[in-house]
Amino acid sequence: MACMLNEEPVSRELVDGLTAEARSVWAKHDRETDGWLPLWRHMADSGAVAILLWDRWLPLQVRRVIADGLPGGDEEARRLAVWLATTHDIGKATPAFACQVESLADRMRARGLDMPQRRQLPDRKLAPHSLAGQVLLQEWLVERYGWPRSATLPFTIIAGGHHGVPPTSSDIKELTAHRELLRTPGCVSLWRSVQQELLDGCARVCGVEDLLTGWQKINLSQPAQVLLTGMVIVADWIASNSDLFPYFPEAEHRRGAERVEAAWRGLALPEPWRAPEPTGEPTALFNSRFRLPPGARIRPVQERAVEAALAMPAPGLMIIEAPMGEGKTEAALAAAEIFAARSGAGGCFLALPTMATSNAMFPRLLGWLRRVFADQAGAEPAGNGPRSVLLAHSKAALNEKFAGLVRAGRRAARGIESDGSRDEWRHHADRRLSSAELIAHQWLRGRKKGMLSSFVVGTIDQLLFMGLKSRHLALRHLALAGKVVVIDEAHAYDTYMNSYLDRVLSWLGAYRVPVVVLSATLPAGRRRELAAVYAGTAADDAGFTGLADADAYPLLTVVPPGGPAAIEAVEPSGRRVEVRLERLDDDLAALGDRLVLELAEGGCALVVRNTVDRVLETSAYLRERFGSERVTVAHARFLDPDRADRDAELLARFGPPEKSADRPTGVHIVVASQVAEQSLDIDFDLLVSDLCPIDLLLQRMGRLHRHERGKDQGDRPERLRTALCLLTGADWHAVPVEPVRGSQRIYRVHTLLRSAAVLEPYLSGTAETGHTVRLPEDISPLVQRAYGAAPVGPAGWQEAMTRARDSHDLHQEQQRQKSWDFQISEVGKAGRALIGWLEAGVGDADDTRRGRAQVRDGVESLEVLVVQRRTDGTLTTVPWLHGGHGGLDLPTESAPEPRLARIVASCSLRLPFHFSIPETLDRAIEELEAECVAAWQSTESHWLAGELILMLDENCRTRLAGYDLHYTPEDGLEVARAE
Repeated sequence: MACMLNEEPVSRELVDGLTAEARSVWAKHDRETDGWLPLWRHMADSGAVAILLWDRWLPLQVRRVIADGLPGGDEEARRLAVWLATTHDIGKATPAFACQVESLADRMRARGLDMPQRRQLPDRKLAPHSLAGQVLLQEWLVERYGWPRSATLPFTIIAGGHHGVPPTSSDIKELTAHRELLRTPGCVSLWRSVQQELLDGCARVCGVEDLLTGWQKINLSQPAQVLLTGMVIVADWIASNSDLFPYFPEAEHRRGAERVEAAWRGLALPEPWRAPEPTGEPTALFNSRFRLPPGARIRPVQERAVEAALAMPAPGLMIIEAPMGEGKTEAALAAAEIFAARSGAGGCFLALPTMATSNAMFPRLLGWLRRVFADQAGAEPAGNGPRSVLLAHSKAALNEKFAGLVRAGRRAARGIESDGSRDEWRHHADRRLSSAELIAHQWLRGRKKGMLSSFVVGTIDQLLFMGLKSRHLALRHLALAGKVVVIDEAHAYDTYMNSYLDRVLSWLGAYRVPVVVLSATLPAGRRRELAAVYAGTAADDAGFTGLADADAYPLLTVVPPGGPAAIEAVEPSGRRVEVRLERLDDDLAALGDRLVLELAEGGCALVVRNTVDRVLETSAYLRERFGSERVTVAHARFLDPDRADRDAELLARFGPPEKSADRPTGVHIVVASQVAEQSLDIDFDLLVSDLCPIDLLLQRMGRLHRHERGKDQGDRPERLRTALCLLTGADWHAVPVEPVRGSQRIYRVHTLLRSAAVLEPYLSGTAETGHTVRLPEDISPLVQRAYGAAPVGPAGWQEAMTRARDSHDLHQEQQRQKSWDFQISEVGKAGRALIGWLEAGVGDADDTRRGRAQVRDGVESLEVLVVQRRTDGTLTTVPWLHGGHGGLDLPTESAPEPRLARIVASCSLRLPFHFSIPETLDRAIEELEAECVAAWQSTESHWLAGELILMLDENCRTRLAGYDLHYTPEDGLEVARAE
């Protein structure tokens, strides 16, 4: 690396002036080619990459956190980051590391750096080079610059943690007791001289010699330590790629600047988004970003969100509470654009509750981005290149829109090659990309690097992983610290997940990351908790207690970094629905009779059940009453392609008027599980719902008369022009009411009883409005009463409700305590090093069934891939798949070719709760593994290796762990205990 005293490097290299002993120390070795890389060269490569990362890739928002507290601001922070990247591998200049490759160790021995052979150092694992590097840096700072040892820790911990886990105090103590691993006895002075020579050279070329004395007085914050660690990891990974940075002897005579330039050009890492602040009226912004229909105006909550984002003294937390269908997502994206311009964020992350909602959001994000970049093409100050985009969940590769972006981003790092003479290097897939082009960059894919993409849509798990003690956690923090974070459906998470979310929000607040939280039904107490943890204060702080008292709706809450919070009632948009609410006995005949009555003139009804078994039971009965062609089923127990087809069919038939040309003209009934609650913009004339928590019931009501169909709903059947919700799924004659067993298994009895209690005045007609629930006016009052602490419901219910509340409180406390097992600590005070930050962690965390279980407190579910087995034993893809994918022969003696394997991988199915009981789960896995196709488990088939295959017979039936399974594309999976 060249010296970087100014913006442009000067010509002096790190190697200049090094002794032969220092030049002999090695850092990288390739066993296949016997190529190698000296330590000085890898140090120089890492530092040079760090310069480019800081100048061309790292968002300003991240740089500001690192620069905070440094007198020289951004330039001093830049030098610090580059120096840490340059020195991070100094621990390789030790006998414990160098003895690993005998031929390279002999080169060093020939220069006087004596060391034992590898087998003679049985304790060498006590000195991993990351920890050794931390100790050597500490000693050098103490001896050369007079630092107190305690002052070195926040800086040297970056070297100690660059392999994913910062060392613990006991790790450091163990190494300190084995000094022979750092310097060979009898040769201590030469080893020390080489180590100091390399560190002196790094300080010289990084231009920090005059800064190091002053840095000992800097209290480097924990957020800065984490971000610097993440940046050093990225620099190290890039500089360690032998395709980008070839090993000696082939590259021995290439100057550093040429080497780095070729590597950076080949990597083609997209630069961060540099958003200019939008100008003009909110309506103009919305029209340019979301293409409003002619004459349409934005809704008040959208307008106020834009105005509030512009008015905040600095970007912080914004909570938007508004009814379903009010355009909260568009408001969040508009606010995110403003926040990014003002904070220096380099991208956005949108967190959704499920894979299905993430998939639905992804094309919406792409459409917004394309319009943003089209408008900004000539206005953006810098970084006018392709944009990296990621769909972040375990099945993203099966999403067609994301797969297209992956194909656009295939600029493989292995594409760096020599073409012609040694000095003519180019990327063999070189092509020009338009500034508005969105790609899934190849280097930014994978479990640990993917979140570093600029624009990401993913499940909430990807955000919650930020609070989980896991290897390379600094990379996830680096990724999220440079973005605006949008959290949708914030009410949808239980106590366990909320504990992780609170910890994550506290770190996001410390990073000064702008966050937008969306909810239609957010309890007031939860609103206060979210605001307080982001601001880094207690929920009972005087500046936040008022947040729990506000019951206006829609509502906007803003929290600048550090607080205080401000809350504002927003004018409703005028969209309102009055819903008549009535009880209905939980009896299929009663349901059928009532539907016959209400649908006498035709109409579209939605029946929402809390369990899939109730969905299937109800749909079977209703088909007998109304005919199979008039009843559709929707739930989560479908193959992924069938689920996608089902969602598309629902939107085509029951979506907004301009998108639902296929809406039935007669009678049609959709029987659905909770999949109808969120994301799908579907509209029905009549709703029947099982009793459920009040916020979810209100979400379901949001699918009732969601759109205007003719003047005063005149295009609906006359009987159904007034919205009607029939509430069932409970014994209404019991005291208190008794929800059906399936609902009690899914939801806590406490929340079900509180829901029934606040609805009792409407159900009995004693409310001020009689049986009418007014949306949106009644949303917030109902939610706040249901989730508040004040007694609700008839006097005769109170004893049972108290018992339910006590059980609920105990369960919540158990969830909180369980969530703390692997949760990172709160942000420590400035100057406190990250020693032991990830101690007793979970190792690698990823978006797998096991990984998600770490941040979700739920029973373990089993996922399988479904194929069909003919009577002759041959296998095929299931026959009804579209696009020519159905009924294709599958080989069993070899791995399927990639196209076939991908089709099989797309046919995943999550088995129901029946298979979550430990004994049944173990038995099911054992039986599925016994049916394993050995050839599919090879590394050649990355789509299928390690997956469990469920084989249906020609009638789409099978038996598993004592249950009979039957699958149809119309009804999904039916499960019955085998006789």
